[in-house]
Amino acid sequence: GVTRVGSGCFVMSYVHLAHDCHIGDGVIIANGTQLAGHVEIHDHAILSGLVAVHQFTTIGAYAFIGGCSRVNQDIPPYVKAVGNPIELYGLNSIGLQRAGFPAETVAVLKRLYRLFFNSELNLTQAIDRARLDLPPLPEVENFLEFLSSSQRGIPA
Repeated sequence: GVTRVGSGCFVMSYVHLAHDCHIGDGVIIANGTQLAGHVEIHDHAILSGLVAVHQFTTIGAYAFIGGCSRVNQDIPPYVKAVGNPIELYGLNSIGLQRAGFPAETVAVLKRLYRLFFNSELNLTQAIDRARLDLPPLPEVENFLEFLSSSQRGIPA
C-alpha cells in the first residue's frame, strides 16, 4: 500500500508514519508521535507530542489528542481525548472556534456529545435520538457516520 499525507499538514520532528497511513489535509502531528500501520487521520486533527496510535485506528476531523496518549480506539470527530488508556474529555470547542465554526454549530455539537457520552442511551438509541432532536447539519451527519462505522470502538 501507500502512505498518503494531505496538503497543508505540519509534521514535526521524529514523527513515524508507518505503512498504509492516510493523513488528511491540515493535520498537525507534534514531535515524537508514532503511527502504526493503516492509521487514518481525518482533516484538521491535532496530535500532541509523544502520542502512540495503534494500527487500524481512525481519528476524526478536528479531533485533538493530548500529549503522551496511547490511542488504541477510534476517536470521533470534534472531540478532545487524552490518556493511557485514552479517554474522551468533551468537545474540542476551542479548536472548533479557531477553525471558524459558527457558535450555533458548536452548540449543536455539544448537545450531540452529551447525548452520546453523558447519557444512559446505548449507541443505537443515541443515533436515533440525534436524528430526531438535532438539526441535520453536515457535522452531525459526519459524527453519526463515524460512530456507526467504527471498527475499533470508541472510548467511553
